[in-house]
Amino acid sequence: MSEAARPPARRWVWFLPLAVFAALTLLFLFRLFAGDPSKLPSALIGKPAPALTLQPVEGLMDEGKPMPGFGPADLATGKPVLVNVFASWCAPCHQEHPFLMDLAKAGRIGMIGLNYKDKPENARRFLGRLGNPYSRVGADPDGRNAIEWGVYGVPETFLVDGKGIIVFKHVGPLTPEIIRDRLEPAIKAAGG
Repeated sequence: MSEAARPPARRWVWFLPLAVFAALTLLFLFRLFAGDPSKLPSALIGKPAPALTLQPVEGLMDEGKPMPGFGPADLATGKPVLVNVFASWCAPCHQEHPFLMDLAKAGRIGMIGLNYKDKPENARRFLGRLGNPYSRVGADPDGRNAIEWGVYGVPETFLVDGKGIIVFKHVGPLTPEIIRDRLEPAIKAAGG
């Protein structure tokens, strides 16, 4: 049977795989670019913060005393605690740092840093140059502790209520708008 004599329905069979591929490609691109990564759901919201003890960043000092790492007792203090995952090599961490300093100055919540996959000397230089908003900084040189927190990348910020329950998560750098519209209401709801 010649090509011209072939029924029209059979010609479309040849285009079916191409149409399926195009539809899957469009779906993939839509999901890739349509979502806001800062609104990724966290399986840990409403659950206790991971019961991990992080060692301090080697050589990090605060007013002449070694700055401590942190553990579970530091997250259940009776008042909200902000846990910020940061690294010296992270450009967005540099951008959000002034806003963390402002939150620390306000004094409404505790501030803890989780230093992710960083060298101690780089973490010390980062905090020495930009200021240290944290009362404690735990080192996570291989990133294993961050996995327990469900960290996708840096920076990420968690708010833990006074009982040690994670009540808020933000993926990406904090901005004044995010602090005003999302973090501040979460702090208020957590009793801060």
